Amino acid sequence: MNAYQAIIERRSLRQLNTVPVAKQLVQKLLYAAVLAPAPHHTKPWRFVMLESDGSRKRLAEAMGAAWREDLERDGVSDTQIAMLLSRSQRQIESAPALILACIVAEGLRHWPDEKRKRAEFRMAVQSIGCALENIMVAANAEGLGSYWISAPLFCPDAVREALDLPPEYEAQALVSIGYPAGEPRPRAEPDLAKLIHTA
Repeated sequence: MNAYQAIIERRSLRQLNTVPVAKQLVQKLLYAAVLAPAPHHTKPWRFVMLESDGSRKRLAEAMGAAWREDLERDGVSDTQIAMLLSRSQRQIESAPALILACIVAEGLRHWPDEKRKRAEFRMAVQSIGCALENIMVAANAEGLGSYWISAPLFCPDAVREALDLPPEYEAQALVSIGYPAGEPRPRAEPDLAKLIHTA
């Protein structure tokens, strides 16, 4: 499969079967991740391979507790909260392979003003997005499905505490990876005329 085909065929697949993904294959995907472009030729990301049932359970519970507080403040019903948290816990605990992506400030420039500090951090955020895309495109090229879980962005402290991560790790996203359990639905063709502007 060539790179263009891997990009076009990549889909977010939440229906994954229970066949384990070999650790060597996950590491191969992470090698693709760390080849992503980054500001100032740095490596502003760290990846955590969540292999143990205990770490996944702690993460699911910590993120669930944080999300519950947000949902209760939003006035969501107890029934709806229970359904949402159950699905979230199932996604984390049953993923054949699960990777947590974090940002670190290593190599980022320290500007004296807030405007440039924010821009510097945004470069790291853009870079981790590239790294995550590399993982998912490479997964597709290997016959795997994947999907992005952005929930860690909303509770980075809870994630850090649950996994006993270094204080400089700022959780950004999880990627669930596995062999597809079925065929994806056809993708709607993007409206390029709406999405692309010529100046």
